[in-house]
Amino acid sequence: MGDEVSGTVTTPEGRRRYRERLRSQLGVLRRLLDDGAFTTDDTMTGMEVELALVDPAARPSRANRDVLRTLADPDVTTELGSHTIEVNVPPARMQRDGAVALEEDLRARMEAADAAARAHGARVVMIGIVPTLLPEDQREGWMTRSPRYRALDEAVRAQRGEDLLLDIRGEDERLLAHSPSIAPEAACTSVQLHLQASPEDFAAVHNAAQLLAGPQVALAANSPFYAGRRLWDESRLPVFAQATDSRPPELAAQGVRERVLLGHEWTSSAYALFEDSVLHYPPLLPELAEEDALRVFARGGVPRLAELKMQNGTVWRWNRPVYDVVDGAPHLRVENRLLPSGPTVLDMAANAAFWFGAVRALADRDRRPWERGALPFSIARASLDAGAQRGLRSTLWWPDERTGRAEERDAADLVRRTLLPLVHEGLTSWGVDQGAIDRYLGVLDERARTRQTGAQWQHDAVAAAEGRGADRHEALHGMLTRYAELMRDGGAVGGWPAG
Repeated sequence: MGDEVSGTVTTPEGRRRYRERLRSQLGVLRRLLDDGAFTTDDTMTGMEVELALVDPAARPSRANRDVLRTLADPDVTTELGSHTIEVNVPPARMQRDGAVALEEDLRARMEAADAAARAHGARVVMIGIVPTLLPEDQREGWMTRSPRYRALDEAVRAQRGEDLLLDIRGEDERLLAHSPSIAPEAACTSVQLHLQASPEDFAAVHNAAQLLAGPQVALAANSPFYAGRRLWDESRLPVFAQATDSRPPELAAQGVRERVLLGHEWTSSAYALFEDSVLHYPPLLPELAEEDALRVFARGGVPRLAELKMQNGTVWRWNRPVYDVVDGAPHLRVENRLLPSGPTVLDMAANAAFWFGAVRALADRDRRPWERGALPFSIARASLDAGAQRGLRSTLWWPDERTGRAEERDAADLVRRTLLPLVHEGLTSWGVDQGAIDRYLGVLDERARTRQTGAQWQHDAVAAAEGRGADRHEALHGMLTRYAELMRDGGAVGGWPAG
């Protein structure tokens, strides 16, 4: 939900008009798709990276507004939490040195953001959840001052009608807590990857991303601690989902759809996903835009479809369809929202290469696994849960090459034997330089071989400190301090020494 909110409608008449506009704009989207109006010539990629700010004591620093004023970069913006910022890497092509250019651009922006943070007594940390963040940090002052964020918080709480419930079971520890706001969502810092797709190719690209969700998270997990507890390897996923669950418990028990989800079935088209967001989700932020989309379209223009975009932006699919207009032309893209931030720029670049490469290879297949009739969508959801819970120690489901049926695979073995060759194939199809391909595959292979993700390194470092007599509070602070040092050194996490 990247657009600012100037004021949501609250009257029954206003909400009725908003719903009518949503349905009308679905019709416009359908006609744009039928007319072949979408930009398809150059496949562009994009990346957004959310960063946390911490003070010298390795505690969250609520300095994001000050840091942004010092940085003065329009590509770096606020995020929901007052201790977080977001870096937007300009869209680019993957061909030739595109992947390396993305990494270099990202590194330069990180260094600039860190320099601005130092001017305000803070440092930038790339991590899925700041492990030293405590419940008291998410009371007064937790939210960035913004009409958009305030409206979102109020809307989720109003629809739910009671405090939000966080109930997350780790292997040995459990978090059971209530929150009067969506503040726990602000603890989550992620990486979003964007891949443009033509209307004809969209379903294949989206389904490839869905199938990859479990292995992608298992390989990149970096959020093992929240509120002082060791939960999932990628605790960010359940924290985010539960912190924005606008359903009262009774509606959840009846099977009313959650707003944060992977999906319920393989995708047939981009239109079907937008239609689902309109038909099955009550509006959270019903704001009426000035644009008359039907009139713009009737006059031969390309409408922004502001209401439809806002509605789609408040259904948080882990692989979300995006409609946008650039230079007067509409385009579609898949926004992948599963990755945590960190641990290093090199790791994030390798994670991006993994996704862009594997998605390309799977989508280009003549016999796509999800089209062979033997692969239920439930295996994608099951693998995502398993990968998020146990990372590279998990057992995942993956289609057998010969039969197309799902079989159990060790996560690390699946990555090394099956997925990295796919990544190589896809990056080669993109035209990425061989040297860059070898570099990123080396990073990913080392991580899978050692089974040392950011989450595993954090877990091991805290366990070692507690074994030496530290309490959890001391262990988390010491671990994050060492994590930040290794992060700034820049070496990939698969080769980090013990904390």
